[in-house]
Amino acid sequence: MNLLREITGFDLSARKQRWKLLLLLFAAMIVAASLYYTDILVKKLTLDERQKVELWADAVQKRASLVKYTEEFFENIREEERKRVELQAKVHRRLNYAESSGELNFIIEVLGSNTTIPVLLVDEDGVVYNSMNLDERFRGQRRLEGELWEYFSDYPPIPFAVGRTTQYIYYRDSKLFTDLKDVLDDLVDSFISDIVVSSANIPVLVVDSTRQQLIDYGNINDLDRDDPRAVASLIQSMSEKNPPITIELPTYGKAYVYYTNSFLVTQLRYYPIAQLMVIGIFLLVSYVLFSLARNAEQNMVWVGMSKETAHQLGTPLSSLMGWVELLKAKGVDDETIREIQKDLNRLEDITERFSKIGSAPSLVEQDLVGSVQEIIKYMKMRTSNKVHMVVVSSDSRIMVPFNANLFGWVIENIIKNAVDAMDGKGDIALELSDGEKQVILDISDTGKGIPPSKFRAIFKTGYTSKKRGWGLGLSLSKRIIESYHNGKLFVKESAPGRGTTFRIILRK
Repeated sequence: MNLLREITGFDLSARKQRWKLLLLLFAAMIVAASLYYTDILVKKLTLDERQKVELWADAVQKRASLVKYTEEFFENIREEERKRVELQAKVHRRLNYAESSGELNFIIEVLGSNTTIPVLLVDEDGVVYNSMNLDERFRGQRRLEGELWEYFSDYPPIPFAVGRTTQYIYYRDSKLFTDLKDVLDDLVDSFISDIVVSSANIPVLVVDSTRQQLIDYGNINDLDRDDPRAVASLIQSMSEKNPPITIELPTYGKAYVYYTNSFLVTQLRYYPIAQLMVIGIFLLVSYVLFSLARNAEQNMVWVGMSKETAHQLGTPLSSLMGWVELLKAKGVDDETIREIQKDLNRLEDITERFSKIGSAPSLVEQDLVGSVQEIIKYMKMRTSNKVHMVVVSSDSRIMVPFNANLFGWVIENIIKNAVDAMDGKGDIALELSDGEKQVILDISDTGKGIPPSKFRAIFKTGYTSKKRGWGLGLSLSKRIIESYHNGKLFVKESAPGRGTTFRIILRK
């Protein structure tokens, strides 16, 4: 029998359970590997972004130092150029008192040595009487006014006395000085731009040593730097995500660089969750489709087996009917004929049951109480006297649409299982109650009971706890009640050693 059950595929429940557990374990391993690998990628990107921020912070620090050094450098040049202009003022003052031609030539040589600094010599009335290194556009202009005044307004003039009058030397930065400053400013800006571009997708904040004053920020939209609360809130938020980077700025001293992860890292961090959701939905849809296909295939097998069984029973049944007529003709006693006829009628019912599997059965509104009592009467004649069966009903008649033949098959299957569970002795109670929209039938026994974990498994095809069982009865019964009668069949309550109660619900 065990070999037959393996051949027919009805003892695969445990094997299927093992396969499900293996597949579930394999899926869990895939999920764990995906999460682990994604976590590694996130950590690598996070480290890479911190290195970019450190590079950016170092560039900011170097730029600040470079700017300070450049300012000091150009301030020294400005000071040197002013000293040269002051020297020229002294030379002009000395020009009127030259005592020899050699001294005069020396003074003229000193004055002529200035080939880069634009200079104007102006008297007290603003009249220009001499100039050096002046732009072409200003040559020939004899008064210090208008655009010429603006051109020489960067520095205060240097006065010098000539006799009883005071004259003035106006000057501005030399072209060499201006060009050099522009070139260095461009280099500094280009340097910092390249560094910022390399970390352009990372939001950063630079704050002072008190961690309250905002010095600068980048890649942060909609930040009002004049709002202390917004700045403090952003600093707090960033400090919770990554530790700050300490730098030294010439003007501010110690400063801190705060940053947060880029949008790419954030996306990658939540990508596995979205991925698992998509995979989960896909697996759920696949499982539902597979279950539908499997159920459809099982239904075809059920229908094929049932039709074939009904067909195979038909031929010997017709032959037996002929033999009954022959026995009647030979004068066999009526009691024997009646008993044989009962069994023939029973075989006809069984054949009809199998023939109706797969077809829409006709549901006729009839008395459920009387039908159940007839079934119990039949079952009592074919079970031990040690099994006591009783039917309890809230009404003497309960009218509900059902197929008596198929419904009787369900009751017989449940009672047979109950008798086996009680080892051939015990009590079986069938309790009927009539409701407004449904009728409830509870079938209780005093058998071994069913563990709660098996409440659903017992209705699966092939599941059985009997050594010689096929695992078809309850599965077929559930199909008849739920598929053909649009009702419900389930275990209402059970416990090992305290019996089981099955509940059948039929809709009116």
